[in-house]
Amino acid sequence: MEFEVVTLDEAQIEDIESRLEKYDCKNIGYKISDKINLGIRIKGKIVAGVDASITAYKILYVSTVFVDEEYRGKGIGKKLMEILENKAKEIGVNMIRLDSFNWQGYEFYIKIGYELIGKYENKIDGFSEYFFIKRLMK
Repeated sequence: MEFEVVTLDEAQIEDIESRLEKYDCKNIGYKISDKINLGIRIKGKIVAGVDASITAYKILYVSTVFVDEEYRGKGIGKKLMEILENKAKEIGVNMIRLDSFNWQGYEFYIKIGYELIGKYENKIDGFSEYFFIKRLMK
């Protein structure tokens, strides 16, 4: 079979994603698509935020969690994640998943009840990455 490799433009990427979504719907049987984007403002400045979206099987994938350094260790991140989890439950999310590099929030996620389900180490580039879930509906 002869083929050529091409760089996809935005329209082609959207087409591929749409085709994957149609294929997935045959196996999943329902569709929930929503986002949860929350921030914490102190004295007019956003000092913390989280960005997440619902994927297949009612899983909320958290792509970004950030707290300014001066506010870390003061409960702001924990409160932000509690609010995220409550909103996720309200819209029917079963599980939250996220990943973290070794210099980010490994201990934080363990402390707030996330389960480590996988990890790898990249010795060449000097980092590790950890994968977590938190089951909301038991």
